[in-house]
Amino acid sequence: MLLASLAIIVGFALLVWSADRFVDGAAATASHAGLPPLLIGMVIVGFGTSAPEMVVSAIAALDGNPDLALGNAIGSNIVNSSLILGVTAVIAPIAVHSKIVKKELPLLLLIVLLLGGLLLDGNLSSMDAVILLAGFFGVIGWSVFSALSSRGDALETEFSQEMSEQQMPLARAIMWLIVGLAVLIASSRLLVWGAVEIASALGVSDLIIGLTIVALGTSLPELAASIIAARKGEHDIAIGNVVGSNMFNILAVVGIAGAIEPINQLSAGVLSRDWAVMFALTIGMLLMAYGFGKQGRINRWEGGLLVSAYIAYNGFLAYQLLL
Repeated sequence: MLLASLAIIVGFALLVWSADRFVDGAAATASHAGLPPLLIGMVIVGFGTSAPEMVVSAIAALDGNPDLALGNAIGSNIVNSSLILGVTAVIAPIAVHSKIVKKELPLLLLIVLLLGGLLLDGNLSSMDAVILLAGFFGVIGWSVFSALSSRGDALETEFSQEMSEQQMPLARAIMWLIVGLAVLIASSRLLVWGAVEIASALGVSDLIIGLTIVALGTSLPELAASIIAARKGEHDIAIGNVVGSNMFNILAVVGIAGAIEPINQLSAGVLSRDWAVMFALTIGMLLMAYGFGKQGRINRWEGGLLVSAYIAYNGFLAYQLLL
């Protein structure tokens, strides 16, 4: 138990460090290749911030723990939409200007509904995984098109500023890209082992461990990125990180895990409890960000409401474990 706990702590620390180096290296390498800042931000950085969830869930599925993989994906979206967005808004209220972000939010809602529809039959089949992965490549294509056609968008301005502040030589960028990915894989393996060991020792399901401990840990890079962006006044990057990560988590993370190890029987509560909470938070995020007739803005009190929702959800999970 002590060794497993240490593995989780070390795994989390290395995961955050390696994810940051991986994203920086990938973004700088893409910049040296001449890609537009908006394209780098939407695709490269968006993909990179979801890399921890992808690697952890893939390893969990390979180890025969698909419930942990599914819990990680759904739990990470809940963490992103409540704790991360909430804490960020409490520190610095988020004003939404980008038309791209406002287009992504309804798309995210459709993706959440797609996952709910696929899970209605009580399993996650190989065909379900193929549908999700096809959707992932479709979103990548749409992101590339949006990035190339949305000149002058507020998100482009923020990413251009961010890229100019993070320039590094190509050799160093490639080094961090490779080192970051290698450490990311190793730390994910350590984290999954520790999580499974603790779940077994406490008699807690892999799903619950994935929804709570693992989801929080793999979402730490998004938390850091969103807080830093909001404090620098890059509000659209702050919410764009969350929206993009949530789309990738459902389509790529669940898709990859389902392709490796399909789930023949979903654990109780996945659809009625966990998916429902993710759906409700997505609706709330959309309503706050759109504004409907006024400037879309997530205020401090709304941020506090989101953090409270995260605490209430985890409290409910703890309560169910005690029953």
